[in-house]
Amino acid sequence: MNQRIAVRAIIRKDEKTLLLRRANGRPSILGKYELPGGKLGYGEQPEDALARYLGDDAGLTIQTAQLFDVLTYIDHDDRDMQYVLILYLVSVGSGGARVHLSQNYNHYKWESTADIQQEELTESAKLLLGISQQRVTSVKEEVLIGSDVGKATDISHAIIYSDGGSRGNPGPSAAGFVIMNSQEHVLHEGGMYLGIATNNIAEYHGVRLGLEKALSMGVKTVDFRMDSLLVVNQMNGIYQIRNRELWPIHERIKELQGQFEKVSFSHVRREFNQLADGMVNKILDAHAEG
Repeated sequence: MNQRIAVRAIIRKDEKTLLLRRANGRPSILGKYELPGGKLGYGEQPEDALARYLGDDAGLTIQTAQLFDVLTYIDHDDRDMQYVLILYLVSVGSGGARVHLSQNYNHYKWESTADIQQEELTESAKLLLGISQQRVTSVKEEVLIGSDVGKATDISHAIIYSDGGSRGNPGPSAAGFVIMNSQEHVLHEGGMYLGIATNNIAEYHGVRLGLEKALSMGVKTVDFRMDSLLVVNQMNGIYQIRNRELWPIHERIKELQGQFEKVSFSHVRREFNQLADGMVNKILDAHAEG
């Protein structure tokens, strides 16, 4: 299966989202609205591509860009093409939201979520806008599967077991994590269904989710334990990350790491990572049954 990586931006003004209408392209997207962005060029960094598309197609300059989500989908026009979509929340600054369209688009509008007409959107825009709404309303519940298991007076240091799995690679995927105190008593377990992704992407989301939860708990130092030697070596800087799909997730993990006093990564055999592995399978089984 061929794969393309694309960046998209959610730009909001007065609680409305910027949508651009295609003036060219294949029939399934022609005349439909989409989020600003486009495909990455060879060797191009995601944020550089985002700045290029916003400047060229909308005349906008990025003030801030925050990684929001990464997901994959199969193009309906070409079943052999899988897209990896990197979604950013973008601000363009005071007075910077004056849109000047390129020839690729013939109209733009600022639309509130409640007023968006689904039939006017490209398939990718429907998917991305659906993800953005879920991020606010439901992902928190999904991430907290298992919720708090134990309580502790001092959680300045935590041990996190994390895992990720894909049934098909790529296929239906989930990430899971378990947070323990220094005595290895379980404090919290959680996870998230990811949609269609690879094993490596799922493993990285397990790290991200564990760090995000640990940060919210007030943890200062973290000892990660994982059964993926590849991910451990990549996080420790021994191996380079050559897969561009992983760059934005890795970037988010590095951003989270900077908010802790110390984060270390250690490899453990699979039989010692059964709790996190169990969370992954629990989520995948629940999704398959639902």
